[in-house]
Amino acid sequence: MNKDRVIPLIVAAALFMENMDATVIATSLPAIAADIGTSPLTLKLAITSYLLSLAVFIPASGWTADRFGARTVFSIAIAVFMVGSIGCALSSSIHHFVIARIIQGIGGAMMTPVGRLVLLRSIEKSALVGAMAWVTVPALIGPVIGPPLGGFITTYFSWHWIFLINIPIGLIGIAMAQRFIDPIQGERPERFDLTGLVLAGIGVAGIAFGLSVAGLGLLHWSVVVGLIGVGATAMTLYVFHARRVPAPVLDFSLLRLTTLRSSLIGGFLFRLGIGALPFLLPLLMQIGFGLSPFQSGLVTFASAAGAIGMKTLAARIIRAFGFRNIMTVNAVVSSVFLAACALFAPGTPLLLIMIILVVGGFFRSLQFTSINTVAYAEVEQAQMSRATTLLSVGQQLALSAGVAVGAFSVEATMALRGVTTLGAADFAPAFIVVAVPAALSALFFWQMPSDAGHEISGRKAIEISSKKAGAKAATKAASEQTQDARDQRFG
Repeated sequence: MNKDRVIPLIVAAALFMENMDATVIATSLPAIAADIGTSPLTLKLAITSYLLSLAVFIPASGWTADRFGARTVFSIAIAVFMVGSIGCALSSSIHHFVIARIIQGIGGAMMTPVGRLVLLRSIEKSALVGAMAWVTVPALIGPVIGPPLGGFITTYFSWHWIFLINIPIGLIGIAMAQRFIDPIQGERPERFDLTGLVLAGIGVAGIAFGLSVAGLGLLHWSVVVGLIGVGATAMTLYVFHARRVPAPVLDFSLLRLTTLRSSLIGGFLFRLGIGALPFLLPLLMQIGFGLSPFQSGLVTFASAAGAIGMKTLAARIIRAFGFRNIMTVNAVVSSVFLAACALFAPGTPLLLIMIILVVGGFFRSLQFTSINTVAYAEVEQAQMSRATTLLSVGQQLALSAGVAVGAFSVEATMALRGVTTLGAADFAPAFIVVAVPAALSALFFWQMPSDAGHEISGRKAIEISSKKAGAKAATKAASEQTQDARDQRFG
């Protein structure tokens, strides 16, 4: 197999662990919460802490890969993620569980961005859509088998064992990385912006964590306001700091690139909405509908199954219609299917629910492939490391915000209804709320040029071919008209 296939599959091993881990936790959340003595909504701190850990440490990933070599960093990151997985399996309290998730986040912060960086530096842009599909298809196996497998283990064994699945996968990933990935390093690693990392880390953690705990009653409101205030102050200081250093950890100057800016801002809004789905849906199935974790997993895996079905068609669809047209229309379509989850009720046939999830998963996956690919359309090789870092931070913040907004919407609905017991009716408004920003992302995608990413998608070649065909047809028509004129003249 050539590098266009081997490298994406290696990166996919890391994505497989992360995706399956996230879906397994979401499916098993009620069982884990009951065992360690907390509520499912409170346990969302375990999800949020992981996402925050990612967001804080991702800024260091690009420089670290340039300095120490992508293969070394990638392998160590997988090992750290495995240690965090073992910690989760051994946890007996919410504190232990959150700490283990933070360790996982440190590993994930290096694992996926560095793998994506290797992919971008190893494969030509013209083959990037296909490579991204190869990366995403194996990674989506995690969400497919994660819910039913996690539900089966939680229902018939113990939730502690679900995290140990990462160990053999991680060992295989490390072995493949050492065998097939070259020790890619930047020719001249720039001086690391430690001050920027501290400021950006405090800013991201303060804002995101403050918003995520707001309304849970875990902290006094003054502490929540203080966290958000400290985070906002730190981010403001970072913006001024970034203007004075040659190589900031988060390079906002890349926002001058139209496709990257649209992908970052529009992608943030889209992921904010979609990111709440894996959190809300299992809770609705189990707490609202009374399904077991295993039954819930069998229903929710339909979304990922639809996503896998799309991957074989993604390149053709994007080539036929172009990135801007696809991403603008598809953002709205995906949001409609997300909002349709608000119609789910205990009496809704499971077959209808699965059909909506399969079709919705198809369109959501197409959107993610488009967002992840077009972002690099205007990025030069020398900027790939900084672009990957910036986009990865935005992606993780969006997912963290999605979980926070989804949970806050459920809590607000309970407060308005005056109930203290979570029920199926409390989830419907949350699906509507998170669908709104996902739909609004279409405005940012439409701002891209009509020919955005044509070299990546292959649409440029189609247009050139069409123009040549049109020119030939025009020449032929002109020739025929000239011949007719001659015939009439000498006839």
